[in-house]
Amino acid sequence: SQTITGNFASVIHGLNTNHLTDQVIQRSKRMILDTLGVGLLGTSTEVCHKVKQYSKIYSSDISSTIWGHLDFRLPPLYAAFVNGVAVHSMDFDDTWHPATHPSGAVLPAVIALSEAFPQKKKISGLDLLLAFNVGIEVQGRLLRFSSEARNIPKRY
Repeated sequence: SQTITGNFASVIHGLNTNHLTDQVIQRSKRMILDTLGVGLLGTSTEVCHKVKQYSKIYSSDISSTIWGHLDFRLPPLYAAFVNGVAVHSMDFDDTWHPATHPSGAVLPAVIALSEAFPQKKKISGLDLLLAFNVGIEVQGRLLRFSSEARNIPKRY
């Protein structure tokens, strides 16, 4: 018999763009647009400026954009970190129950990774939407599996 983790991995691995319904696509686009807007606003915060300055020490041949600073690029890991800080620094990013901010953790990573693909292997918009939704789904299910996450609302 398959473990819960194995079953979860099989379900996630089996997802493809055909699973994206019109409603999921529309909601995803709205979440992405909202997250980009909040992230661009967050690029002006002091904490975002600090992590951007700190991250300048890292360099790589593979790089991704820092939102709002097209002349400044970082390796995907650090670009995702800086952009994620920008999204959450204003604390206007979306929320989900159990308590989490799904798009701020997922979108910066998905965009940074998509930029790092070689030109001949660029992903489509639907592939990006699928990756975004898989990230949201994984985050949500991991929170559902967590006894710690279930208790978050009771602690506040």
